[in-house]
Amino acid sequence: MQHTMVPSDRVEHVAVYGRDGTKLGTIERLMLDKVSGTVAYAVIKTGGLLSTHHHYPLQWSALKYDRTRQAFQVELTMDEFSSGPCEFDGDEFDWGDRSRPYPHPNYWSV
Repeated sequence: MQHTMVPSDRVEHVAVYGRDGTKLGTIERLMLDKVSGTVAYAVIKTGGLLSTHHHYPLQWSALKYDRTRQAFQVELTMDEFSSGPCEFDGDEFDWGDRSRPYPHPNYWSV
């Protein structure tokens, strides 16, 4: 029997695919709620080797693990995904500050 626990270092850098099978990016890091101890959201890194990387926060509960692909899937297309809040590589951004409201349903929730 396989257990459902996984160390965070095995989640980081795992691919994330949209509902149409398009690779959206990889998990850069997980953001944990210090009080409850739960994963609040994942930061998804997009971009290729020569392009600028963008970072998108994505609600952890929106990600579903696909055992066949050994990757995560989210019920968004690339257009829907990229319409959410984003930061560029090198930006000074406080990933723990969720005070800015975003209307997108898959962001900033626990």
